[in-house]
Amino acid sequence: MVNDYDLRVFKALGNFTRHRHPDTDELFIVLSGSITMELDDRNVRLEAGDVYVVPRGRFHQPRADSEATVLLLEPSSTVNTGDTPSEMTAPRRLV
Repeated sequence: MVNDYDLRVFKALGNFTRHRHPDTDELFIVLSGSITMELDDRNVRLEAGDVYVVPRGRFHQPRADSEATVLLLEPSSTVNTGDTPSEMTAPRRLV
């Protein structure tokens, strides 16, 4: 945690829940592999080393066709599935 922000690392494979975060931006840094950020008006392909910010309130759905590792920076109170709870909603874990 850094000033009430979490650095979260996750492994991605397949489609994640389409969701948004009404009150916060979400910063993605691809550490390995690649992901596609599916937005309402376009898809953004991110490779290892790429950084992308999803603006607050914007629907997005990350997709990884093969395993990728991604670092997120977001407020500690942010739920991973935003305002769209699903079976992929995960509790916050401190390591």
